[in-house]
Amino acid sequence: MKFSLFLHMERYDETVSHAQLFDELLALCDLAEEGGLHKVWIGEHHSMEYTISPNPIPLLAAVAQRTKKIRLGAGTFIAPFWHPLRMAGEAALLDVISGGRAEIGLARGAYQFEFDRMLNSVSANDGGKYLREMVPVIRKLWEGDYAHDGEIWQFPVSTSVPKPVQAHPTIWIAARDPDSHKFAVANGCSVMATPLFKGDDEVKDLVRKFDEACEASPAVPRPELMILQHAYVHQDDDGWKRPAEAISYFFRAFGAWAGNKKPPVNGFHKDIAPLDPVKFADIVPDALRQGVMIGKPDEIIARLKAYEAMGVDEYSIWVDSAMTFEEKRDSVKLFIDQVLPAFA
Repeated sequence: MKFSLFLHMERYDETVSHAQLFDELLALCDLAEEGGLHKVWIGEHHSMEYTISPNPIPLLAAVAQRTKKIRLGAGTFIAPFWHPLRMAGEAALLDVISGGRAEIGLARGAYQFEFDRMLNSVSANDGGKYLREMVPVIRKLWEGDYAHDGEIWQFPVSTSVPKPVQAHPTIWIAARDPDSHKFAVANGCSVMATPLFKGDDEVKDLVRKFDEACEASPAVPRPELMILQHAYVHQDDDGWKRPAEAISYFFRAFGAWAGNKKPPVNGFHKDIAPLDPVKFADIVPDALRQGVMIGKPDEIIARLKAYEAMGVDEYSIWVDSAMTFEEKRDSVKLFIDQVLPAFA
């Protein structure tokens, strides 16, 4: 099983500058490269201070210029917000800049908040049709001249300029429901699946959906399955408390943005609910110890070995939370030093 880091710049108030956050993101990516992690992932979000990345390409290009081996995942582009020509060209440019290290993730989009601002309030539930049309189009554009007359996009003969260094850059699809798994596998795409805070049983269920999708497309070579999950490694007996509290706050912030009930103020959400142990039973700190991946190195190794035995190809450490840079850095270092060697 390979391991990667999934991160954004993030802030919950104005006490930290964007310039400092950029430097800290680069430092975490440097640590991932030096520590032998396989990949770093950076996604796309708009007008939200708690996940800052309006376009993963410039951030990943900056990482590419200071690294040599680590692969670079755009995880994920929100397909409805892109034109296929722009998507194909910018993704290929990242591959050129990085010397063939780019991997491209695509998602249908999750926040109605973003669709209200980026796509004239089209329902986020309609994002899947943009994704399904996008995937084959960008592959054809990477291959050469292609004209498209689809439901969403139409354009005359065009091609991706530049072309990617890799003959066939890996495309990943963010998937949770069975139909998304089946679409991804049938189209030769790898799958990134997120159990959120639902623990090992949810991971088993996501693996089952992926396996069933592979069985439904027997002629397609098996793609890869990645599990994206919040993870924090600690050493002290009570070291789980701080990350559990910070990750709980992250999920409550996620809920405020997803609920889309009140507008943010200058990019900050002022409607983050307090921790109600009845309303939020799944994300109280005690529950999150197993709902996400929080533990001492030997505990983390045991759970990850079980994931590996299920058939998970890549595990991505999701570091977004309300923790400080130093706390994130120390956890990643512990993972590299004390967990990663068990999978050498």
